[in-house]
Amino acid sequence: MVQRPLGNHHDGPDTLLVTPDTKQTGPVAAETENLQEVIKRARFVLFDFDGPICRLFAGYSAEKVARQLVAWLEGQGLRGLLTEEEQIHPDPQVLLAAVNRRRPNSDLVTELEERLTQEELRAVSSAWPTAYADPLIRTWSAVGTRLAIATNNSAQTAISYLEGRDLVGCFAPNVYGRTEKLHQLKPDPYCLVRALNAMGAAPNKALMIGDTPTDFYAAQGADVPFLGYARNAEREKELRSAGAEVVVRSLESVLQIVRGRVTVRG
Repeated sequence: MVQRPLGNHHDGPDTLLVTPDTKQTGPVAAETENLQEVIKRARFVLFDFDGPICRLFAGYSAEKVARQLVAWLEGQGLRGLLTEEEQIHPDPQVLLAAVNRRRPNSDLVTELEERLTQEELRAVSSAWPTAYADPLIRTWSAVGTRLAIATNNSAQTAISYLEGRDLVGCFAPNVYGRTEKLHQLKPDPYCLVRALNAMGAAPNKALMIGDTPTDFYAAQGADVPFLGYARNAEREKELRSAGAEVVVRSLESVLQIVRGRVTVRG
């Protein structure tokens, strides 16, 4: 079993810390009420993986992976498939999507995707758990909420990480990741719909937790309520600009509300 740090560190200051007894006024109180409502209504929770559950590339640079993929393309004489901006982009998923747009359903895309999957799997051993994610997942599962993962990373990567944290039982078998049909990655709602169908979940009884605008757009496309997780102010601004109404800077507030449900039921 891979040993990694416990998920009890802080990614940054909370902008919304809520307990069931919190009393607030004005806009913060309204958002607190919205947060409590979407959590208490959810019977099925869909997590994005890289962000809300962990920082996959915390100790294994995503930018380095992107450079390696560009170098591999160059070795095939295909660097020209990427624009100059794409060639220096730090996100390997952006490169994969760009190549797929220009060579859809090709052996080249299949090879590039496999190379990215292998790099993601290497990153698992140094991935950093998101603060409060582990206890939140265990608590939500313990009170009978069905959990799933809907991610643009490979399902193998998510499962490998969950096994290392002894969390895979909270999700299995509902882990949905990147397929060979790359046009179905988020913001397309495909993987969310797959998860909902597998669990027999009505969209209005579900909740998607994500940290990017693409997560938000996918949730919109699947008619699923959305909770944004932002580990910093820049990510929060991106989510709110995309239209996300409920955003937290720490999962602690979510955990407190779910634990409040445990107290009521117990």
